[in-house]
Amino acid sequence: MLVFYISSHGFGHASREIEVINALARHRPALQVAVRSQVPAWFFNSSTRRPIDVQPVETDTGIVQIDSLHVDEPETARRAAAFYADFDARVEQEARWLRLSGTTAVVADVPPLACAAAARAGLPAIVLANFTWDWIYRGFDGFDQRAPRAIDVITRAYQTATHALRLPLHGGFDAMADVVRDIPFIARRSTHSRASIRAALGVDSGRPLVLASFGGHSLRMPYEIAGGDGRLTVLMTEFEWNRNEAIANPTHLICLTQEDMANRHLRYEDLVVAADVVISKPGYGIVSECIANGTALLYTSRGRMIEYDVFVDAMPRMLRCRFISQEDVLAGRWADSVDALLAQPEAPTRPMTNGADVAAEFILKKAFTASS
Repeated sequence: MLVFYISSHGFGHASREIEVINALARHRPALQVAVRSQVPAWFFNSSTRRPIDVQPVETDTGIVQIDSLHVDEPETARRAAAFYADFDARVEQEARWLRLSGTTAVVADVPPLACAAAARAGLPAIVLANFTWDWIYRGFDGFDQRAPRAIDVITRAYQTATHALRLPLHGGFDAMADVVRDIPFIARRSTHSRASIRAALGVDSGRPLVLASFGGHSLRMPYEIAGGDGRLTVLMTEFEWNRNEAIANPTHLICLTQEDMANRHLRYEDLVVAADVVISKPGYGIVSECIANGTALLYTSRGRMIEYDVFVDAMPRMLRCRFISQEDVLAGRWADSVDALLAQPEAPTRPMTNGADVAAEFILKKAFTASS
């Protein structure tokens, strides 16, 4: 059995690991897979190609969001300090579970707990991610004062990793420098055409379709203003819109519930490929899916995140993208930026997005080949 430990900071970590789990199922259909994470089970069940065992476990503390665009740095440090204060006891508990469960290998995206527990249980641990939490936390001013032991504990845990598969747009990995291997993007790719998805949604092709992808987090957006002048159609899921709120001007807005998605046999990547533009903050999940599905990205800033600078520097080489200020995003002034983005040329390169198969083959080799 393979066990995936997945950070529950948003859905980006889980979405790419679902692609790896699906690739593993193609290569080895009888393989048992378990996931230990606080990402809800429905998210996995809606996208995995075969049943998996999702177990709700606190694997790390990630980052605390005030809303989709703002980070609560003091609370992030406080929670990390509490979690890593009794880290050794957590490691022992997880190692005991790994031994009793018959686990063959552990995949970590990217909880340090997974690496330390696997090492204590005598199992290989394969890190698969584009960043490490010690790198992220070092980017917050005052984190060491608020959580004085956390970064050192995290770094020592990562040092026990057997292998590390590093995705593009990366940072960190110093603790695993001797075992790092770079692989292509892992991304969800739609299997449907843009035209067929738009037909299923009843979209008017006479104006740009903009997918709002901010991940919820109680961010209130002026969607009616953004689409209300008739220049745009705004598409969103119920995570962006409070379904208890009435939409006064539905003409230029499409909001899909989970039931709507299921009834139309749509996955989130289908919405990405249907859109002319995604408006979002830059994170690995949405950036990789825009690349894989050929969709332009209108992005805004996301608070003090060291990862943000890496993305802003690299994205123009691989993705048609453009910056929009938070002030314009929150005021619903989207249309001019959308038009300017769509007038831009395509990016000079289109990166490979077959990382899920590359990762699956590597994991199977290292987990089940005695000579490895």
